[in-house]
Amino acid sequence: MPLRTKIASHGFRAAVTVALILGPAVLSGQSTSAYGSGPVWWNPGQGGLLPWDQAYENPDGQVGIVNRTGAVHTEDHPFFESLGTNRRACVTCHQPSSGMSVSAASLRQRWKETDGRDPVFAAVDGSNCPDLPQGVLNSHSLLLERGLFRISLPWPPRSAGGGVIKPEFKIEVVRDEAGCNTSPVYGLQRKSPSISVYRRPRIAANLEYVVAGRDGITFMADGREPSLISQATTAVMVHEQAQTAPTPQQLRRIVDFETQIYAAQISDIRGGLLNEKRGPLLLGPENLSSKSAGSLGGDPGNSPFLSFDVWQKRTGERDLGLQPEFRASVARGSEVFFSRPLRIPDTVTLDKSDQPGMQTCASCHMAGTTRWMDIGTTNVPPPKASNQLPVFRITCDGAAPAHPLLGRVFYTQDPGRALISGKCADVGSIVLQQLRALAARAPYFSNGSARTLREVVDFYDRRFAIGYTEQEKQDLVNFLSVL
Repeated sequence: MPLRTKIASHGFRAAVTVALILGPAVLSGQSTSAYGSGPVWWNPGQGGLLPWDQAYENPDGQVGIVNRTGAVHTEDHPFFESLGTNRRACVTCHQPSSGMSVSAASLRQRWKETDGRDPVFAAVDGSNCPDLPQGVLNSHSLLLERGLFRISLPWPPRSAGGGVIKPEFKIEVVRDEAGCNTSPVYGLQRKSPSISVYRRPRIAANLEYVVAGRDGITFMADGREPSLISQATTAVMVHEQAQTAPTPQQLRRIVDFETQIYAAQISDIRGGLLNEKRGPLLLGPENLSSKSAGSLGGDPGNSPFLSFDVWQKRTGERDLGLQPEFRASVARGSEVFFSRPLRIPDTVTLDKSDQPGMQTCASCHMAGTTRWMDIGTTNVPPPKASNQLPVFRITCDGAAPAHPLLGRVFYTQDPGRALISGKCADVGSIVLQQLRALAARAPYFSNGSARTLREVVDFYDRRFAIGYTEQEKQDLVNFLSVL
C-alpha cells in the first residue's frame, strides 16, 4: 500500500499545515515523494507499475487516481504501449497527473523538457496543421495555449456503414489562421474533403458511471463513437497512426482499464484531505470507486454531498492548518450547484422538456451524461470569435428545419454534432464533459475558451442571466475545484 495511504489523518493534516505556512510549492518538487506522488508525465513504453492509489500535485492541491482492480502492470499493456507509428500511446493524451486528460500547463512543460519532440506534439493532430513547420511554437499554439488537438472529420458526413449523409446546410470557411481548412492537402478543397476542428481530450476515468445501465451511449465531443471499443479503435488508428487495427484482446484490455480507473481531486491546500473519514461522502477517487451512486449529479433533490454540513460544524480545524472558511464556502457552493434555481433558455438540447423551466447546474451535469447541447460556446459572431480558431459560415437549406436559435445563416468555430449528423439544428451542440479532477486539467470547455473555473462560472452567469452574487461565484468555484 502506498505510503500516502498509510499516513494517519493527523499526519496528512500536519503536512497540509506546513504547505499552508510555506506555500503551495511545498506540495511540488522533491517533497512530493512523501505523499506517494507519481511521475508528472507518463511516457509510452516506460514500463513499471501504475499503483492502485496515486497522487499528483496541481495548483490547488492533489489529484488522485485509483485503480479499483489493483496496481496495473503497464509493460505490454495496450493503454501504455504505442500501437502505432508515431510513438504515442493512449496514455500520451490521458495522463494520470492530469486526471486522465491533459492540461495546457503540463503540455507547455513537456514542450520545454523535450524541446517540442515529445510524441504528444505529433504533426497529425498535435500541431495546428500537419503542413506547418514542425517543432516551432507557433505551429502548436492551439495545443500549448488551450490544450486543443486537431480533429479531422470527413465532409459530407458518413454514416456508421460508410455511406454519405446529405447535409442540411452548406459550410464555408470564413477565417482559417491555422490554414488546415483551406489547405489543398487537408481541407475542404482536397479530393476527399475534410473539416478540421480543435477540441480538448475527454477524461478517460470514472467511465463506469458513463456506461453502466445505459443503452445508446455515444462518446466524444460530437457523439460520433457508439462505444468505448469503437473510440479506442479510432484513437489507435488516427491519433497513434497505426497501420493495423488493434486486436480484440488489446481493445478489451484498454476498455477494462478505462472502466476501472477513477480520478478526482484528493486534497486541497486550503481545505486539506478531501476524502477524510466522516467527511463529504463522495469526494476523492476512492469513494467514487466504491460507491454505486458515486456520481456528480444524480437526483438534484437528493444530493450525494449532503455531508458537507460536517465541514460547516467541525471545530478545531484551524489548529490543524486547515481553513474552515474555505470548507464552508465549498459547502455553500454545493448548494448553489444542486439547489440554486436558474432558467436555461435558448439552449438546443435533445430533451425539449429541459427548457425553459427552472433548473439547476446539476440538471445537466450528471455523471454519465452523453447528451449534446448548444450552450453558446462555439456559435459566435466573427468579431467575438477567437482569432486562432477557424470560423465557418453555416447556410441552412430552405427545406430543412432552421437552427432553433440562430436561423438559417450564422457562424461557428466548431459545428460539433452537426459534423456527424448533418443537421442544421445540431450546429454547435457538444456532448457535456465530466466535472471531476477539474483542478488538474485546465483549460475548460471543449474549445479551451475558459482558462479558469472562475471564467467557467462567469460564462454561465452571463449566458443564462443567473445573477450570481460575488460570494455565490466564489463558492461555486471552490466547490468545483475540489471535485
